[in-house]
Amino acid sequence: MKAVIQRVKSASVAVNGETVGSIGEGYMILLGVVEGDEKKHAEITAKKTASLRIFTDEDDKMNKSILDIGGEILVVSQFTLCADVKKGNRPSFINSAKPETANELYEYFMQCLKDNGVKKVEHGIFGEHMEVSLVNNGPVTILYDTDIWNV
Repeated sequence: MKAVIQRVKSASVAVNGETVGSIGEGYMILLGVVEGDEKKHAEITAKKTASLRIFTDEDDKMNKSILDIGGEILVVSQFTLCADVKKGNRPSFINSAKPETANELYEYFMQCLKDNGVKKVEHGIFGEHMEVSLVNNGPVTILYDTDIWNV
């Protein structure tokens, strides 16, 4: 599982010109589900995300988590994060999980965020063409790949 986590002042996602999810201060997360990912990958990614300390404290140090600030999260599925670009100029998406599995784990990841204490989790529509808008705060962008945790 791969996640691009961006600290934002606000973010929204639209489908066919209609906003389907929006948040204030928090995280905009692009989530890619890789072939072979299981629920344990969603669980560790959600737990790490809820505990990630990239919001600043009164001394301007990154010391606070999304839970500490009462922040919100917008999650957008993005199979292109799983692209294999080793050969040629056209990416291969063979490493992406099948849509049924990817959607199940995408939904499960969002539930895990809530189970870890995140009060508001918004999302896009799986498999749809989406337009994402955000006001990046920092910018601060963190990349998670569950391969590093040997889950």
